[in-house]
This record gives sequence, C-alpha cells and structure tokens, in this order.
Amino acid sequence: MKKYAIGIDLGGTKILTALVNKETGEVVSFVKKKTKKEKGPRNIIRKMVESIDELLNDCELTQQEISSIGIGAAGQNDRENCTLIAAPNLDCYDLNFKEAIGKHFAIPVFLGNDVEIATIGEMKFGAAKGYDDFVCIFVGTGVGSAIVKNGQLIKGATGTAGEIGHVIVDLNGRPCACGAHGCLEAYASRTAIETRIEGALKKGRKSCILEYLENGKSITSSMIQKSIERDDELVIQCVTEASEYLSGGIASVINFINPQLIVLGGGLIEAVDYFYQKTIKKARAKSLPVPAQKIEFRKAALGDFSGVIGAAFLEDRGY
Repeated sequence: MKKYAIGIDLGGTKILTALVNKETGEVVSFVKKKTKKEKGPRNIIRKMVESIDELLNDCELTQQEISSIGIGAAGQNDRENCTLIAAPNLDCYDLNFKEAIGKHFAIPVFLGNDVEIATIGEMKFGAAKGYDDFVCIFVGTGVGSAIVKNGQLIKGATGTAGEIGHVIVDLNGRPCACGAHGCLEAYASRTAIETRIEGALKKGRKSCILEYLENGKSITSSMIQKSIERDDELVIQCVTEASEYLSGGIASVINFINPQLIVLGGGLIEAVDYFYQKTIKKARAKSLPVPAQKIEFRKAALGDFSGVIGAAFLEDRGY
C-alpha cells in the first residue's frame, strides 16, 4: 500500500488540501485557499490543481507515490461517477471531479460528502475512534451529519442519508439554500445566526459585534465568541435561539437512531463553547429518558483536518 494520499475538503469559504500519511493519519503538509465560489467551478478546479501541485513540489513527491486524491464537498454527490450533482452553497452543479482533476494528474480520484469525510477522519483517528454506532454533526456555514452503524457509513438508497440540516423544523419557515422552507440549517447554522444578528442590527439593536465588522467583514464564529465573552445581549439571544433548534434536531436523532455517541464539530462548535454546552444540555433534556441517560457527546478532535484526513481514505471504503 502506498503511504501517502491527498485529501481535499471543499467548503463554501475555503478549500483545504493536505498530504496525509495513511499509516499514522498525520497531515504532512497542507494548502488553504479561499473558495471564491462566485468565480465559478472552473476557478475552484484551478485552485484544487494548484494546491495539489504545491504539495507535491513542497514535499518532493511524485504522482506515483500518491495512492489517491479524495475530495469531500457539501451537497448531493454521485460517488460512483465522482460527480457533484448539486451544491447550492458552492453554486456548483454536475461537476465531474474525475474528469476535471484527471486531466492534470494520473492519480485515482474519489468523491464523498464533506461531513462523511470528516466522519471517517474522526472514526479512524479522532473523537469516534473505537465506536461502532455514532452520528457526527457539523455546524458551520450549514448543518450536516453522517451516520455510522456497525462501523460502516450509512449512505441510504440515493446516497443522501444523514441530511439533518434539511429536516423540516417549521412547515412555513425560513427559506433554505436547498430551495425548501423551514430546514434546520436555516435556524441553527452559523449563517442563520449571522442573518439574525444582521437583521437585528439593521433594525437598530445595539451590539458590540459591530466593533469587529469593519470594512464590511462577514460575521465569523470568532466574532460571535468574543461578543458572548462580553455578555452581548443580542448575540447571546441569537446563539441561544439556534441552540434551541439544533438541540431539538439532535434529540430527534437520539430518539430515532439511538446511537452510542454524537460527535459535534465545525467552526461554530469549535469556537463557541457556550453554543456547544447549551446544545448538548438541551438535547439530553429533550430526548427520551433512557437514551438520554446513555448517549455520549464529544467534540470533534481533529479540527480543520478531520475532513482532509477522512478524504485520504475514501478509496478504502469503496466510494
């Protein structure tokens, strides 16, 4: 078996590309670039190709020494044909990575959902190591999850199992990027919190978060955390509301799937401990008594690297 693989975590705001030692799970080197989805799919492919070239050059490796290129992307994936069918957060549709990347490298290319690859990483080297039945939920730009049963990812009949972000929590609710209304993602993601805060600010609410929004910056998880540390009323209100919705979604998962463990990750979970603690406390309270007593919660342990590490192992799981 070849020692190294390349893992790519394609997100709405950044593309993280890493050279991974498959024997140890170590990220040997990585390149991070802004996605800039508004420039289109060709620009995304160009950045991925440039990142791979940078890694190979920096680490002085040949293509023959790389076992695979694994890509994780948010959206609906056709794993067999390595095609991103629909990714509203990336504004990408019917993008075939095997063709696009294969033009530049003689290395096998594999595709998986972004949360799936993070789940593989956490299962092999992170918070879920040693667990056979668990659910990973990642909260950032959106809300995504993946289900593991008997040590295997549950993909579902169409490969879309685990889309907790698109569970309907309000039948006549807020619009979601997927085209539906009332999805959990529209209430519990960092994007949802950002939208609520911005709406309140436009109506004249006061908040210290304004001090961090110079030059038209978007609201980040770090800004949210800093504002909570300063007991900002508006930010705490919006984060608490998001926690209410997320905890309800998690309670439904606990009652329906009855996993041993729930791993929570993503930028919002990592940066805002208030959100994490509030969510798991409420999720336990909203669940049925017996599974509520048994369920374990852990934060994802690999941080930004959970996705790229998991992507490096896509070839081993038959995707």
